[in-house]
Amino acid sequence: MKKVFKVIGIILLIFIVLLISIPFFLESKIDAIVQNYANENLNAELSFDDISLSLISSFPKAEVSIKNLKINTLAPFEDEILASAKTISFEMPVGELLKGSEEPLTINEIIADELLLTLKTNEAGSVNYDIVKSKDEATKTSSTPSDAFSFDIEHYELNNSAFTYIDQGANTNLYATEINHKGHGIFSGGLSELDTNTEARISLSVDSTAYLNNNSIKLDALIDLDLEQNTYTFKDNKGFINALPLEFQGFVQLVEKGQNIAISFKNPEATFKDFLAVIPKHYTKDIANVETTGNFTVNGIIKGLISDETIPQLDININSNNASFKYPELPKKVENIIIDASIKNNTGNIDDTFVDINTLNFKIDEDVFKSEAHIKHLTKNMLVNANLDGVLNLANITKAYPVELDNQLSGILKGKLNTSFDMNAIETNAYQRIKNNGTVSIENFIFSSEDIVNPIQINTADLSLKSGMVTLNKFDAQTGKSDLYATGIINNLLGFLLSDKKLQGDFKVTSNNFVISDFMVEDQTASEISNKTTSDAESLKIPDFLDCVIHANAQNVVYDNLNLKKVSGKLRIKDQNANLSNMTTDVFDGKLGISGNVSTKDKKPKFDMELAMQQFDISQSFKELELLKALAPIAKVVQGKLNSTIKLNGLLDETFSPDLSTISGNALAELLTTKLSTSQSKILEGLGSKFDFIDFQDLDLKDLKTKLSFDNGQVSVKPFTINYKDIPIEISGTHSLSNTMNYSAILQVPATYLGNDVNNLIQKINDDKINKITIPVTATIGGTFTKPNITTDLSSGVANLTKQLVEIQKQKLIDKGSDKINDLLGGILGETPTKSKDSTKLDSSTTKPKDPVKDGVKSILGGLLNKKKKAKDSSDN
Repeated sequence: MKKVFKVIGIILLIFIVLLISIPFFLESKIDAIVQNYANENLNAELSFDDISLSLISSFPKAEVSIKNLKINTLAPFEDEILASAKTISFEMPVGELLKGSEEPLTINEIIADELLLTLKTNEAGSVNYDIVKSKDEATKTSSTPSDAFSFDIEHYELNNSAFTYIDQGANTNLYATEINHKGHGIFSGGLSELDTNTEARISLSVDSTAYLNNNSIKLDALIDLDLEQNTYTFKDNKGFINALPLEFQGFVQLVEKGQNIAISFKNPEATFKDFLAVIPKHYTKDIANVETTGNFTVNGIIKGLISDETIPQLDININSNNASFKYPELPKKVENIIIDASIKNNTGNIDDTFVDINTLNFKIDEDVFKSEAHIKHLTKNMLVNANLDGVLNLANITKAYPVELDNQLSGILKGKLNTSFDMNAIETNAYQRIKNNGTVSIENFIFSSEDIVNPIQINTADLSLKSGMVTLNKFDAQTGKSDLYATGIINNLLGFLLSDKKLQGDFKVTSNNFVISDFMVEDQTASEISNKTTSDAESLKIPDFLDCVIHANAQNVVYDNLNLKKVSGKLRIKDQNANLSNMTTDVFDGKLGISGNVSTKDKKPKFDMELAMQQFDISQSFKELELLKALAPIAKVVQGKLNSTIKLNGLLDETFSPDLSTISGNALAELLTTKLSTSQSKILEGLGSKFDFIDFQDLDLKDLKTKLSFDNGQVSVKPFTINYKDIPIEISGTHSLSNTMNYSAILQVPATYLGNDVNNLIQKINDDKINKITIPVTATIGGTFTKPNITTDLSSGVANLTKQLVEIQKQKLIDKGSDKINDLLGGILGETPTKSKDSTKLDSSTTKPKDPVKDGVKSILGGLLNKKKKAKDSSDN
């Protein structure tokens, strides 16, 4: 007996050792089978971290577990993940592991944890899930049987998984998250039954319209399986969309062209609360305590073939009669709710699907709103025919329904309108196919959007709709510090409201006070403390949604620090570009004409303008306009009137003012009836100290014309001439916009201005021609406008004058001999000539001849300098 127990113990020990050791020998076999199966049957890359085999925990079955499995797709979806799973476990009889490599393995159970599946169709129609090789491809590459696995599943599970379907061509997105699904049954027989349980959250959007938004889905389904006929029949099934229960029955059959479907459904409980339950909880909050009256029914039949060309026929009906609801925490009640709607398709052609909303009425307080709509050709050129009639206090929406809005609604909307259009007409602006008839008005409405800086308070807006045109009969609004009154025509209001089309129109706009910054868009994310769209450091933007012509007339326009009066002109706005024409305004006691363009389409706004200034007050305009101040800083000391034309282009900074370092262009200026304030200019003070014979306050600037050009931050002044009595002064040069200067002023100074010594010399020559002699004196002006550096060539001018005087006298005495010349020069220099016949014979070894010109210059300059020194000494005393 002891031997028997000993033998049994040894056998058990051997069996345990085998259970522990067999997996190490078989894992490599399973790994090879999986890889070979993938290589031979998939046009995709399969990878995983590890395959493990367990016999003990699942005995008498074997469990194979694959960790971190991934399937990556190839072109045109390269480097994208089709499917991934944290773990996939397969359970099979232990005997399956002992089969030869040519025999398939039979799988009884599959459990997947965190399975993520993404199916995608791109705009070209290619799909990422067509990864199974054709039979010919599989045969060419096969070294082992392609049927390496067979499935005889009794149980399967998906835990905490997700499914994504994206069709870029149809602009359709379906997301299923938090999927937990399991099924029990026998799949191997000809007829069997499958018991399933499913929970998930579903989101569905088509053309950016969300039809389901994270809705909770629950389904307990009992399904009859006919595997020979590929038919799956639903028996006494009940599901939930959020809290809305639906009962359904019917079958799905797989056929060669697709799937045959015959399913009918209805909601078993006919209360209006069931309808509220369909709406995502984010928008309904807790509906458990909502008071409702009235019924709600939904039922339908879906029957036909799903294929590449067809959809099933549809007959879905939604009805509610005299219903109401009230949220306990909200003050308003919605009542007299009537819904009569249907979705139908009688042909199986997807484009023949149509929606009839025969009645959609409700009442809030005393406001009654009635509507109906009929929509056809949902997937192609959608046709819409709708009627709206009623009054709606927008503030009551959030008082009756717990919807969270970015901006609080307010205002009274009134409308009586019939509209008929197709979407293609809206997208192509085919106004002849857009039929509108009726009126819409709104009062005390506040509109806020990312496309504007400040909320717009619309006091009154009155619209008449006829054919494809909308007439704006009255528009009275305020925003920021601005008021706005408008009439006009809107060409595509429906295109703006229903699609991404621009707001097109032609408007006549008047305003008592119009602040430019109130209407500009800022270029980034909205501030948390305001309705603005960007930080103050970002550039302002012309709204992209505008495509219109504005005929403007404003009493006062505020642009930066300027107040413009009586502004009128035409403004064409399109593609973030504003074109100004015939724009005039009163400013700086004169008139300003503006034409040109401003564009904010690029990152840095740019402008190209022509300005015409008439009768501008010079000191005021050059004080308040940074542009003029930079172009001609010296003008701030000029008092009087200015006419000017300026052509310029460049970039605008974040305050919408010209960036002076980028501007280029030219200017022509004419000064009228002016005088100077020399005490306000360091340059004029410096010139006055160099030329004591000129009083710069007496300069004649009347009818002065100058030309400027500017580029790369440098201003060039073409030569122009001003006069001081009988002294013409020619000025030219350049300065930078940072105020560094390189100017010259050339004075044609009459000899008589050079002091008593020069005048005595002229009297001795005694010739009328001498009175007309002038010398050019150049003043070179450098440094900056506040710290100028001024030098002159007065000494060389005096030397030139002396040469001229000598030359004149030479010509007079050329025939009288050299003695006369020496006598004259001696007289000039204050010497007594020696009247000797040998006076021309000098001993060069002992006496050097004198240079009469040089000595004459010294005498004149000495006289001038002594005069200035005496004047200075007397002033000091």
